[in-house]
Amino acid sequence: MTIIRESARLGDKEIIIETGRMANQANGSVIIQQGDSQVLCTATAGGLRGLPFFPLTVDYIENKWAAGRIPGGYFKREGRPGSHAILTARLIDRPCRPLFEDGYMNETQLIAWVLSADQVNDTDILGITGCSAALMLSDLPWDGPVAGVRIGCVDGKFVANPTFAERENSTMDVILAASQDAIVMVEGEAKEVSREQMLEALDFGRDAVQAVIDLQLELRKQIGKARREVVAPELNSDVFGAVEKDARKKLEKVLTIADKLERYAATDELKSEVIEKLEEKFPELTGDISESFDKIKKDIVRKKITKEGIRIDGRNSTEIRDITCEVGLIPGAHGSALFTRGETQALVTTTLGTDRDALRVETMTGDESQSFMLHYNFPPFCVGEAKPLRSTSRREIGHGNLAERALTPALPNLEEDFPYTVRVVSDIMGSNGSSSMASVCGGSLSLMDAGVPMATPTAGIAMGLIKEGDDIVILSDILGDEDHLGDMDFKVCGTKNGITAFQLDTKISGISRDVMVNALTQAEDGIQHILGEMAKALDTPRKELADNAPRITNIKIPQDAIGLIIGPGGKTIRAIQDATNTVLNISDDGTVSISSSDATSTQQAIEIIEGLTAEPEVGKTYRGTVKSIKDFGAFIEILPGKEGLCHISELTEGRVNRVEDVLREGEECLVKCIGIERQGKDLRIRLSRKEALADAGEEG
Repeated sequence: MTIIRESARLGDKEIIIETGRMANQANGSVIIQQGDSQVLCTATAGGLRGLPFFPLTVDYIENKWAAGRIPGGYFKREGRPGSHAILTARLIDRPCRPLFEDGYMNETQLIAWVLSADQVNDTDILGITGCSAALMLSDLPWDGPVAGVRIGCVDGKFVANPTFAERENSTMDVILAASQDAIVMVEGEAKEVSREQMLEALDFGRDAVQAVIDLQLELRKQIGKARREVVAPELNSDVFGAVEKDARKKLEKVLTIADKLERYAATDELKSEVIEKLEEKFPELTGDISESFDKIKKDIVRKKITKEGIRIDGRNSTEIRDITCEVGLIPGAHGSALFTRGETQALVTTTLGTDRDALRVETMTGDESQSFMLHYNFPPFCVGEAKPLRSTSRREIGHGNLAERALTPALPNLEEDFPYTVRVVSDIMGSNGSSSMASVCGGSLSLMDAGVPMATPTAGIAMGLIKEGDDIVILSDILGDEDHLGDMDFKVCGTKNGITAFQLDTKISGISRDVMVNALTQAEDGIQHILGEMAKALDTPRKELADNAPRITNIKIPQDAIGLIIGPGGKTIRAIQDATNTVLNISDDGTVSISSSDATSTQQAIEIIEGLTAEPEVGKTYRGTVKSIKDFGAFIEILPGKEGLCHISELTEGRVNRVEDVLREGEECLVKCIGIERQGKDLRIRLSRKEALADAGEEG
């Protein structure tokens, strides 16, 4: 196959797309490149699996060899995907999935396979555009293209696909996927930016990707395969009419039940009745009966909102469910909160630890340490189900990451101002819409309950959209059904000062700027209301840590004294910890982190460390130990690891013939420091026993 290689500009970066070199047996494949970072993206389809949903899987594979590294551990090969790979796969999935044609049900897989990571340009964002390009060149029925871009803001200027170095100084980290006409996916975090600045960033990103979209269209025009024809199954009109006649009015009544479980039970019961009744008339069309019922249900919910302005639970479009907040419920936790909004409930706990508890992750570009982490769990009982408990799902990782990003900007500096490792866990106790946003609200309260000095409380809200022709309604604080039956899930998090995180997913071709503006404005109003409700429980961080929380104090020692504190084989540091019942951690810069359960133990450890690292002072008297005797004097240790010379003339008044006549090895004696000379890193300390005795005599 002929190799084709084309490029387009994305901001000040060049994006190169190549096809024909690798993976030519896939339905579509490209290598996408920025700088020396390369990702192989493939789109492959199998046969029909007979499932009642579209079986699409998306994987992002990070190879350590792509960055010139060998995996750690004993096996020396890549294992299961880490959190970053899973989150990236979700970023690729979300803009691509809605654009497959209705009725296409073949098993389909998208893979973004990192070939080269230059440690300057991130590879995750390339996966979105690369998979879009692979789909465009394939025969799969997909209504693209889309292109992805990361948006940073450095020194007040927006940057497309910023490098790792540029991201360090950016006030936002926004990932956007857009088509020619609209935004189809957004996810990101920001340092309390305004709505206006966020909208400007989205405009910038949408405009920036247009050249890359044009490139994909041109490549398809040149070498794209003919699309498969998909004939979407049509419902039997007689079946639909029968279900409509028999069920609509009853279903309209059932869908006014506010309680979720009661509504679900009544809906299921009615559906069973309808199927049982109509199966006799349409024995071969049970599936059509069920699908007709679901279609009518969706139509009722959506039209009631757009035509009457009434939602399933009776609220209007901007109304937020009742909120209750409780803090300090869990005695054993360092901080805890129970946040309840309608039928959605999150129990969120905070645990404080030392830097030994920090998350250490082996990434493609190096090892990283993370001092703040938020973990989200969605047990089956929270939706009234009984299911086996398995490993953490991709959804749980994604929701936890969003809540973590939302809370991070309000945290103190966890190295200097609050030297703790902080773990927040959100366990969902009940779910009926936006449990990730409940995790943000509960997480903020839990952190403040633990005494973490948060700059300001943070809250989150999930926004929805119902679009029926020209009728558009934006919904605040959506229910689970409004998410499932609606057209948008737009999660927005922030403080009283601005936006900290957000996530947009759509089930339609995209979201216009006007809808985005209105949704953000409505979300900000909702966030301020929720913050007000949270403040009734706790409006500022507690001044004191919980009794069972560790007390961590940082002190600084000279870097050349680190070995002295550690001792041979760690003997000294273990002895200090055993004697004081503390935990010590020493950083390469000389920072000693002392963790204990009480202030007395901390002070004891500080005194020992200060004694070990103290510098001698001229004019100060010490009780030292004679380490060795020479003809010209005695070497006496006055501080741990620091010896000075007491010349034979400084031993005592009068003439001394032999040092052994005055001192013996191992003997303790008073000496006075009478001089210090520094030669490079070494100190030459001069001591006088004679002057120390004279001073002691005068004092006596």
